[in-house]
Amino acid sequence: MKKQTLSEWIEQLRQDPNVVHWHEIEPKEASFVPFPDELDPRLGAALKARGIASLYTHQAAAYDAVQSGRNIVAVTPTASGKTLCYNLPVLDAIAKEPSIRALYIFPTKALAQDQKNELNEIIAEMGVSIYSHTYDGDTAPALRQKIRQAGHIVITNPDMLHTAILPHHTKWISLFEQLRYVVIDELHTYRGVFGSHVANVIRRLKRICAFYGSRPTFICTSATIANPKELAERLIGEPVALIDNNGAPRGRKYFVFYNPPVVERTMNIRQSATKTAVELARQLLVNRIPTIVFARSRVRVELILSHLQAGVNERIGDTTIRGYRGGYLPSERRAIEKGLRSGEIIGVVSTNALELGVDIGQLQACILTGYPGTIASTWQQAGRAGRRQGDSLVVMIASASPLDQYIISHPEYFFARSPEAARINPDNLLILVDHIKCAAYELPFRRGETFGGVEVEEVLDFLAEQGVLNERAGRWHWMSDAFPAHDISLRSAAQENVVIIDISDTAHHRVIGEMDRFSAMTLLHDEAIYLHEGAQYQVEKLDWEEKKAYVRQVDVEYFTDANLAVRLDVLSEDRSETRGQMAVRYGDVSVRAMATIFKKLKLSTFENIGSGPIRLPEETLHTSAAWIEWEAVPSRFSPALFEQLLVGIANVLGHLVPVFVMCDRSDLHVVPQLKAPHSGRPTIFLYDRYPGGVGLSEAVFERYEEIMKHVKEWVKRCPCADGCPSCIGISSADGPSLKRELVQFLDEQLAVWAGPSV
Repeated sequence: MKKQTLSEWIEQLRQDPNVVHWHEIEPKEASFVPFPDELDPRLGAALKARGIASLYTHQAAAYDAVQSGRNIVAVTPTASGKTLCYNLPVLDAIAKEPSIRALYIFPTKALAQDQKNELNEIIAEMGVSIYSHTYDGDTAPALRQKIRQAGHIVITNPDMLHTAILPHHTKWISLFEQLRYVVIDELHTYRGVFGSHVANVIRRLKRICAFYGSRPTFICTSATIANPKELAERLIGEPVALIDNNGAPRGRKYFVFYNPPVVERTMNIRQSATKTAVELARQLLVNRIPTIVFARSRVRVELILSHLQAGVNERIGDTTIRGYRGGYLPSERRAIEKGLRSGEIIGVVSTNALELGVDIGQLQACILTGYPGTIASTWQQAGRAGRRQGDSLVVMIASASPLDQYIISHPEYFFARSPEAARINPDNLLILVDHIKCAAYELPFRRGETFGGVEVEEVLDFLAEQGVLNERAGRWHWMSDAFPAHDISLRSAAQENVVIIDISDTAHHRVIGEMDRFSAMTLLHDEAIYLHEGAQYQVEKLDWEEKKAYVRQVDVEYFTDANLAVRLDVLSEDRSETRGQMAVRYGDVSVRAMATIFKKLKLSTFENIGSGPIRLPEETLHTSAAWIEWEAVPSRFSPALFEQLLVGIANVLGHLVPVFVMCDRSDLHVVPQLKAPHSGRPTIFLYDRYPGGVGLSEAVFERYEEIMKHVKEWVKRCPCADGCPSCIGISSADGPSLKRELVQFLDEQLAVWAGPSV
């Protein structure tokens, strides 16, 4: 049977009734600029030997800006040669002046490894002795000493910088005295709690550099987000120039939205995205069209992989399709990357481990099993197909989740410029205090000294009262024997965390993560299904006193969702807007929560298939929140019906807010109350799920009108008869149509909101 080409298969796909949107991205010619005159000739010759005879416009702009001493953030699509934006100025400077040092920070080990290989290939072509090496948990002790003393370019990750480099800066004098450049790659991954921690790690880095007399230039790169310049400036605490004049070429790309067929009409239940992905990928692979399939979890990766291997092995051989995910050994992952680049492997099924810029060569088709969660991630995964010109195809298959269904039915929203803003709050008091402890361990604080521009004397006095610091002669010195950075996780705001222990292998228990206590109530209770790097674990036992959760790996077709009995008290109101009978406010709240019961929900349909009690004590969280309140229940509604409306609006908000604020669904909680305790009024609260808040609810306050318009549109467009798990979450069996009432009510509210503020 004759194999189809990609073009023929695309024509066949056009006839498929489940394609709900077809988007074509036109090809684009490259915009070139000659090498700068001052570029070191050895570097120019090395690039020419690699087939690079000139620069793209954005690479040249980045080089010029860095040469003039400015910090930059380069924002261009996947596979546009972003790495030269930093490698070019760094290698040029070190070739001319060998005493110069650079520090490269990557969010993952795999990415650091990939970039090290590319960097060393260029250095080898140059024929100069520039020493670059990764410094992470896998680095051999003998190598560590050499890197500290002689490494021109040290490649690491934020966690290593936080626990292994900054606290031991006296071993790194040659790096810090001569540090000219700091590269922060994949800037968009530094958001929320993690980004807020990393901003403080950068404050500590700059403080140590100042002590040794260096003032490095920061070179950042980012995928497309709404606010790269603002995020970079918040992260490094300095002005940044934006470089976004992308000069890279682009082949024609077809981007297809695919909604699996409905299998049960009244509740609007569709065929699973996983099954659909297997069917489409099988057709592509049988025709030997190089394809990557992205799945949201490890379990899904293995599921899709086994189905594909069983379905196409006899046609194309069993080693040509491989899985790629976090749990593989480094040697396995390197072999897969090499096979992809050489073309021996034509199909790969991956979690988002391959989303960041690891070089995997030429793939023609990309299938996304479900919406990846953010528009930035979607474009990064889509960029995996057609990385080096030529036609390519991306098919995004929607799952049953409300967020997927929203995105797939709003293509105009998706294809407009990325609307997500990445938020961080480096001044969150809990995070700030932790890093002030680390900074005081590294170097004593002097009276009048600020930390990243923040006045910290009150904090220092407080820590001195606690016996952590000792003040003498206007300096605060570290007092404790303990080493602070080891106890501080960059991925959690509160440090009294629950440790997660995997007991799948009885002989070898291992710690796989940790979680703040407030989150643990709903995510790590007994019998909860916990996801770690895409793998499912069931919690066998949560030892609340000892702060330990014992988990065992499982493979189940459901997830758990816990109910929280929440009491919210408003502590302060910082911002407010009122229109008519309605107000939107933002401020600090105290959340007292008690986990009560959990439900088991089917992955494919969100059906409730079981439940159980949770027996844990009450916890208190101080955080920031936005809330919408009405003066009273509108006269045309009974209190019971209005409460149902609030619950329906809250359900949609919980699913849609992550579209507008770059976060996971679990980062913000939505609580509807018919009578809020602080005011007695009907209110919907949206609060940050992290102590102190990280700026998510403030973004909701600022974009309130836009978000509510989308809530109304979403409910209106949902094809269900009168409410389903994909929209308002409840179906009113008797009485007036809840869905119709809700749309009408939101229409009225938005009309009032468009009027003048009070």
